[in-house]
Amino acid sequence: MSGRAAGAALIEVPDARDIVGHALAYAAAAWPVFPVKAGLKVPAIPSAHPPGATCTGECGRDGHGFYDATTDPGRITEWWHRYPGANPAIRTGAPGPDVLDVDTGPAGSGWSAFGRLKRAGLLTGASVLVRTRSGGLHLYFTGTGQPCGRLPRHFLDFKAAGGYVLAPPSFVRADDKPGGFYALVDQRDGTARLDWQAVRRLLDPQRKPVPSTRTGNISALARWVAEQPEGNRNAGLYWAANRVIEEGLDPAGLLGAALAAGLSEAEALRTINSARRAAR
Repeated sequence: MSGRAAGAALIEVPDARDIVGHALAYAAAAWPVFPVKAGLKVPAIPSAHPPGATCTGECGRDGHGFYDATTDPGRITEWWHRYPGANPAIRTGAPGPDVLDVDTGPAGSGWSAFGRLKRAGLLTGASVLVRTRSGGLHLYFTGTGQPCGRLPRHFLDFKAAGGYVLAPPSFVRADDKPGGFYALVDQRDGTARLDWQAVRRLLDPQRKPVPSTRTGNISALARWVAEQPEGNRNAGLYWAANRVIEEGLDPAGLLGAALAAGLSEAEALRTINSARRAAR
């Protein structure tokens, strides 16, 4: 695989079996690396301290997980001489890359969320695409100081400050399918940053407080329906229609709001009529 820093030239590694060559290429691209146990995702260098220690490398010894990560070619070469089959791992967050992990597994996958983010233009400018061991995807962006994050309901992880990712040609056997290799899919001239908070706002928007209909006026409830995001529009309209019916009002007054939210007239009428049937 080739590594790239923002504005840096490509560094080609011709032999996919040359693990230390890959590690050195990432380091040459200003991405700090460290070794991970062969076939696993845990650091190869034994811990320098007993459990509970707070040292992050101040002692000067190796054995601090991703805090050991470096771009020093001499140190990297010595590590892989000691651990020749180790997987190369890149410490994420500046000066390393930020990485969006689109996960796949028996419980589900992040491809639907990936599609929504792509359509919204939030994934434009990724520099490297890597297929992960289970058939998922790592998208590399220019590193920032953002913290790591997770959206487990959408099968997405964000690896940034305080994290790391395994990089090609790492191998970790996949649990539910053949494979296990991390492999380069594409490399581009991208230097964009991924706005993780924008990702969260799109996929998990904070719902606004639900208004009451006790005044006999459904305008506030209609505004609430009009603001419902994709994925909650039908459910929100159905709930609101039931509240309106409970107050003895006509749920047809929510139709315009449902259209404003993005529902078609046929969808909105079906949902309103479903609430009417349930009330009867």
